Amino acid sequence: MGINPDSKAKFNLQHATVMLLDENPLSMNILVQILTGFGAKQLTRCTDLTTAEAAVAKTQFDLIIVDSTGPSLVGTKFVNWLRRSGIQPNCYASVLLTSGHTAQNFVVEARDCGAHFIIAKPLTPLVLLERIIWISKEGRKFLESDTYVGPDRRFKNDGVPLGTKGRRKDDLPPEVGKLQCRIWSRM
Repeated sequence: MGINPDSKAKFNLQHATVMLLDENPLSMNILVQILTGFGAKQLTRCTDLTTAEAAVAKTQFDLIIVDSTGPSLVGTKFVNWLRRSGIQPNCYASVLLTSGHTAQNFVVEARDCGAHFIIAKPLTPLVLLERIIWISKEGRKFLESDTYVGPDRRFKNDGVPLGTKGRRKDDLPPEVGKLQCRIWSRM
């Protein structure tokens, strides 16, 4: 995506309700400072899974930012729980995972837990802002199945693989058909 650092565009989270789940106090303070710089005033800070689950039950959030690399690795557990909790509208809230560890297997686990996006630490305000804007504009469908609940993991839709019918009602057939040309003449 990329935002021009010299841009004069204004972005303000003044009216957004944001929940933060991070076990590390220093990491939490950095995140709070960045979001406060974006204008956020309604921040709910949670340092453990129990507090976060209680906050979701009583407050409606626009954005949830979860660290996934704390000592108890609550990040993906929390997002999995949130997506399956049925607590509306929070179970559909935008979720960003932050992580200091982004090995391939962890990225797959983060994607599969139902988060919208994962951001590698150390965080920069520009990258966090880009991801917040990206998920607010992306428009991916929300999927619910036996094995996955969350935003559609596909970032682009190239259609179904050749030789298959697709798994979703709105999948287009892989063969579109022959191109037909019509010649229009004016009389």
